[in-house]
Amino acid sequence: MKLLLLTLATLLLLSQLTPGDAQRCWNLNGKCRHRCSRKESVYVYCTNGKMCCVKPKYQPKPKPWLF
Repeated sequence: MKLLLLTLATLLLLSQLTPGDAQRCWNLNGKCRHRCSRKESVYVYCTNGKMCCVKPKYQPKPKPWLF
């Protein structure tokens, strides 16, 4: 029984550590990827050279120029 519980706990922990999970960026609102989905756009680049894909609602609004 103890071996079964140990196996289940190990499998649960390993399922949380997925290797394909993307690195977070832009105040944890974006993900570092090679390609962005249609609903995302690139605002900055990550430290690993990938694009930081962020949904438009999380990007800052451009301010108008004041002369």
